[in-house]
Amino acid sequence: MTNNRPEFQGEQFDKGLQIRREVLGDAYVDRSIAAADDVSAPLQKLITEWCWGEIWGRPGLERRMRSVLNLGMTMALNRSAEFRLHVRGALNNGLTREEVVEIILQGAIYCGVPASLDAMRSAQTVFAELDEEADAG
Repeated sequence: MTNNRPEFQGEQFDKGLQIRREVLGDAYVDRSIAAADDVSAPLQKLITEWCWGEIWGRPGLERRMRSVLNLGMTMALNRSAEFRLHVRGALNNGLTREEVVEIILQGAIYCGVPASLDAMRSAQTVFAELDEEADAG
């Protein structure tokens, strides 16, 4: 499912959309694209083309490493919604739950205890959601 907005057309958008789906999952991406309106569509275009198509599509780092970086950066910035999203992405990219916890522990030293507490709560929420989805599926 994609929004048929004209700005959501083109090779770079398609490339980014494919990578975004592979990392974050169809359900999340479908919701983001479907919710785009005249105000938010330009940001969705930017994120899909440049973040996902250009940067995540570069050959210099494996997706697993990009996920490690994203977890560290979103934790440092105290962006819990993005951290939760990228926990799911990291697991999709091959990280284990144990590695996510280790990233949070590493971050506790460099980002501080409040950031690590919030990140751990976020990770636990995602782990519980994934367990529920697995039990329901």
